[in-house]
Amino acid sequence: MTKAIMIQGTGSNVGKSMIVAGLIRAAVRRGVETRPFKPQNMSNNAAVTEDGGEIGRAQALQARAAGVAPHTDMNPILLKPQSATGAQVIVQGQIAGHQEAAAFGKNKATLMPAVLQSFHRLADTCDLIIVEGAGSPAETNLRSGDIANMGFARAAEVPVILMGDIDRGGVIAQIVGTQAVLEPEDQAMIKGFSVNKFRGDRSLFDAGRDDIAARTGWPSLGVIPWFDQAHRLPAEDVMDLPARSQSGGAGCVIAVPRLPRISNFDDLDPLSAEPGVDLRVIEPGHPLPGDADLVLLVGSKATISDLAALRAEGWDVDIKAHLRRGGRVLGLCGGYQMLGRTIADPHGIEGMPGTVEGLGHLEVDTVMEPIKHLSLKQGTHPASGTSLQGYEIHIGETTGSDCARGWLVFEGQRAGATRPDGQVAGCYLHGIFNSDGFRKAYLQGFGVTSTLAFDAGVDAALDALADHVERYMDVGLFLSLAAGVQRP
Repeated sequence: MTKAIMIQGTGSNVGKSMIVAGLIRAAVRRGVETRPFKPQNMSNNAAVTEDGGEIGRAQALQARAAGVAPHTDMNPILLKPQSATGAQVIVQGQIAGHQEAAAFGKNKATLMPAVLQSFHRLADTCDLIIVEGAGSPAETNLRSGDIANMGFARAAEVPVILMGDIDRGGVIAQIVGTQAVLEPEDQAMIKGFSVNKFRGDRSLFDAGRDDIAARTGWPSLGVIPWFDQAHRLPAEDVMDLPARSQSGGAGCVIAVPRLPRISNFDDLDPLSAEPGVDLRVIEPGHPLPGDADLVLLVGSKATISDLAALRAEGWDVDIKAHLRRGGRVLGLCGGYQMLGRTIADPHGIEGMPGTVEGLGHLEVDTVMEPIKHLSLKQGTHPASGTSLQGYEIHIGETTGSDCARGWLVFEGQRAGATRPDGQVAGCYLHGIFNSDGFRKAYLQGFGVTSTLAFDAGVDAALDALADHVERYMDVGLFLSLAAGVQRP
């Protein structure tokens, strides 16, 4: 019988995604066929699945920890923020519309059947499901109609382990306070707790750990130290972006403007891991560095509004100056669209219908269309003759004379665009820098010698994470607390 157990956190960014990945790899190494599951996620960092949909990037990493391909059933509800109050709603991998936060709060309970359908389908494929919650179950204002935390746990009868984050302080209050505000039926779902991100001598927290256990009646599954290799794993949350706007390090300088709706920023992970690359994520209020070799514009969930934000920061002027100095610019997906002459949104997909001027560095024009392109692709980079693979996840069609010099080639067809002088290029493909051969050849053009095997490093980090979890968490107790999945 398939079993399931859930990790919920005392708040966002307490390390749930990473610990779940570690637990999954640890369970698989024990011979347990395991799958990840997150009922509801909110992230603009998405992955394309083989079944033609999209899920949160964290669940794709967890699938990798399990040694299986990502599937839309692993994250049936994905919210992709497009504004301060609204998001695109993805249900079982496909766009189901756009909703403001207030409307979603009222309607989210209607998505529970889809969540449970995916959960039970997933249960048919494995021995164990490790479920990840979202945010915190202590947000009592969100409890009604909840599908992400206790609402799901109770509907699917999945026991819960509550995880706190000692790094942000007040972890005793985090855990004990969560119990205090939960309804008795929700409290009963919690079978234990753990504390994450500890730094220093763990024995100094023994009394705190015991105090939590005494106050809650829950057993401790462990106090987990900070995982030093966390930076080697793809980040899910924009808060985890390396904010190195003033790094001043050695090597090829790649400047990345941090825009409000930045998406699929895991494109940066392989570059950040390169010893010869000084990757600088430029925060608002700072100019693009004058010593940059490459300005990299990455994806955006709201291209038109992010383009306005780029101009408001004066980064458009900085890019012009960068090009006058002989620097290069590369745009990926939304960044590619921004580099063109115009962006038209006749259907009002991103706001009011209309057309805006792009940065004008590529002779291309983009029209936003309702159809979303989701696909895994393999191709070549003609300039270097190297092969690469990645994924497309975008709305919009881009055409123009610079497309005749497509930056990439797929199945004999040019894709993307390149300016005649080669200084500016763009494409829709994400994940290209994961391809070691391409990345090595591309960086060679900036004087960087790369020997990095990025994907192998991610797998090594997942193994190290599993070792870390095994050492500091009672994995045997965790697995024993899993309950059989109740079929509908």
